[in-house]
Amino acid sequence: MQTRRRFLALACAAAHALLATNCLAARKPAGRALDLKIAPNFGRAAEADLRAVLTSAATEIWRHCPATTWQTSGFYVCHNPKNPVILFDHTADGRVSIGLNSQDTLWCQYAFQFAHEFCHALAGHSNDWRKTWIRGRKANNWLEESLCETASLFALRAMAKNWAQNPPYPNWKDYSAALTSYAAERLAATASALPASTRFIDWFQQNEAAMRKSSTLRENNNQVAAALLPIFEADPAGWESVTFINLVPRAPENSLHDHLHAWHQKVPASQRAFVAKLARVFEISLS
Repeated sequence: MQTRRRFLALACAAAHALLATNCLAARKPAGRALDLKIAPNFGRAAEADLRAVLTSAATEIWRHCPATTWQTSGFYVCHNPKNPVILFDHTADGRVSIGLNSQDTLWCQYAFQFAHEFCHALAGHSNDWRKTWIRGRKANNWLEESLCETASLFALRAMAKNWAQNPPYPNWKDYSAALTSYAAERLAATASALPASTRFIDWFQQNEAAMRKSSTLRENNNQVAAALLPIFEADPAGWESVTFINLVPRAPENSLHDHLHAWHQKVPASQRAFVAKLARVFEISLS
């Protein structure tokens, strides 16, 4: 049976063949640049408009990671009809492959999906990504997935504020309200899914075992994301800590405490207080 990643790999490879011109020249590291190569097949979305949306979504997170660079040559964004996804392997010219399943001019959905995959890129492809990208199932992968859902909400809300004053195009200024509404609707749906008067920690303790078995239970990821979002919005410099999350042992039997403790020790001293704040959401002390 063809896996979704294999399916996307074939789809991206076919589209990328149309765009690749000088692979050797394109292998130059992107550094701080957000260099996007966008494939066709996004329906009525004009490439320039799509680039503006995706760059805006990524920038809202990227601006808070000043010490991080891309040793890859940039990003290759293609349409994947099944689901958004980021690939393990880079393209022939060294780019990180990201597939989005949005089409036409659904700008909020594009931003939401790309911010999620961009967070995965920070976690697994930034800086010296060869040391971080380890294949295989890990019991705490749900935490990265939840952080990526947090990134989507964070990006939309930050974009809304910025577009109200400085949109990519002057006539997009009023679209900031749509960005706000899109995020608000998702947060409201997440809140309504939690039984009334249920504490997050009680819910988490009941659901952690299921998440350790399957990292992409989206309703569960969304609950965690809603709990983490206020911490990132209060201290957005914490996004840079995500670039260290995969530099720790990730054996399937590791507890969340062990995973968070190892992450806390791996980040620079300036980021440890932030990781400790995230841990306290799960009633874990890293003092």
